[in-house]
Amino acid sequence: MKYRRLGKTGFDVSEVSLGTWQIGASWGSVSEKDSIELLHAAIDNGINFFDTADVYGDGRSERLIAQVLRDRSEKIYVATKAGRRLQPHVPDGYNETNLTAFIERSLANLQRETLDIVQLHCPPTDVYYRPEVFEALDKLKRAGKILHYGVSVEKIEEAIKASEFPGIATVQIIFNIFRQRPKELFFPLAQKRDVGILVRLPLASGLLGGKITKQTQFAADDHRSYNRHGEQFDRGETFSGVDLDVALDAVDKVREQVPADVSMPTFALRWILDHQEVSCVIPGARNSAQVLENIKAVEASPLGHSQSTALADIYKNQIRGLVHQRW
Repeated sequence: MKYRRLGKTGFDVSEVSLGTWQIGASWGSVSEKDSIELLHAAIDNGINFFDTADVYGDGRSERLIAQVLRDRSEKIYVATKAGRRLQPHVPDGYNETNLTAFIERSLANLQRETLDIVQLHCPPTDVYYRPEVFEALDKLKRAGKILHYGVSVEKIEEAIKASEFPGIATVQIIFNIFRQRPKELFFPLAQKRDVGILVRLPLASGLLGGKITKQTQFAADDHRSYNRHGEQFDRGETFSGVDLDVALDAVDKVREQVPADVSMPTFALRWILDHQEVSCVIPGARNSAQVLENIKAVEASPLGHSQSTALADIYKNQIRGLVHQRW
């Protein structure tokens, strides 16, 4: 494993870390046994950063992480998220009272006295224009409830605006071969402001894993079944906001660039890690085998110029017009 500095937190985090949405909910059923095994496998192989949220399985993901970490001596950083428990999910809900309650619940779930990082969980855009929200987080930091705070965003606009607040230590954002806009403006700005970049959905909901076809059937409780058009949450969270048929045609073009001795997930994750502004990538996993497959990206060779150019052309010709200005 290799490690990179996570912005102003000063944490050195594994280049390939672990997102734990899958072991919470919304990706079909993942057993407790598989969840615990994959968390241990991650730690065994040098992963020291887990990303979770209080709504992943109504706290299931947080509780499973706590259960595993009780049996481990390694230093593992855990970032959780807060805000999506709001019903309705509106800007006024992001106030000191609610944020305090959410953080107290996560502290209990994770069995910690202080959270390493708490992130606002894709709040409405208006929240980023309310200084009082970030003042509330500063207060929670002074109280010792959190060490650092950041945001998980849908849009570049939100990432840029959030990073203006001096307390923002991290921004979690979707970035992959099918969502390339973040590198144009936000990545250089994040470096200038010493903000760590956490890349989520690096395989575009599994598309860039290369195994999904037009015949693939997803479970009823898998967001790839029920959120393709943004029925439950932002459309950009599912297949990076690209229509499945269009995306699969682009996947075929990407596959042509993958070396024979490299898997498609490794290739797609390596493309992200070739951007040095990225602090870490947080692919999810349903089992230990997927964790081990993801880690291979760390030792994979950087992409060559011809491969990078080909991927840029695929994005420009097949994907850009569908997603670039939306997020």
